[in-house]
Amino acid sequence: MSDVTDTQNSGSAPTPEDDAMPTDAVEAPPEGGDVAAPADRGAPADLEKEGEVAADFLESLLDICDLDGDIDVDIDGDRAAVAIVDSEEGRVPRRLVGDNAKVLDALQELTRLAVQSATGHRSRLMLDVAGHRAGRRAELVEIAKDAIASVKDSGEKLALDSMTAFERKVVHDEVLAAGLSSESEGVEPRRHVVVLPA
Repeated sequence: MSDVTDTQNSGSAPTPEDDAMPTDAVEAPPEGGDVAAPADRGAPADLEKEGEVAADFLESLLDICDLDGDIDVDIDGDRAAVAIVDSEEGRVPRRLVGDNAKVLDALQELTRLAVQSATGHRSRLMLDVAGHRAGRRAELVEIAKDAIASVKDSGEKLALDSMTAFERKVVHDEVLAAGLSSESEGVEPRRHVVVLPA
């Protein structure tokens, strides 16, 4: 299988991978349905609706599984952000994150499907459980800053360790904000970010 490469720079549109979606293919309409035009997506009212649908779905799921947790809903830029947080009754089971956040990623996809079913268009909502993504994001920002400094000093490109789609997205954003470019190389589960000199 050949390596797949996609480049992030100020002139390119983000790929679904860099939207923290699990696939590297260009987002396609669901079979038998239409996707709302970009101008219709991301409006605050639409994102609030996505958050409400996601919260209802996750509350039902927690009830069925007899698990503790409260649901926080917010808007983060152009997407709904939903988090399962510790409740007064108890802590969120860390097994909802799983090894390498695989359970969290699967739960996010199920939640997106529930939102798509209710709204008729594909959701880009982000799900966090027990602050896992927030904590990991802070770590990744530091990793990206170190890589940016190294590339600026050396003038040489730098390949980072393998990361999930969510993790690569965070690094790509930091690199772009610093005025450099980056690309994702390799094939899952060894797909990684390469930071390029200016």
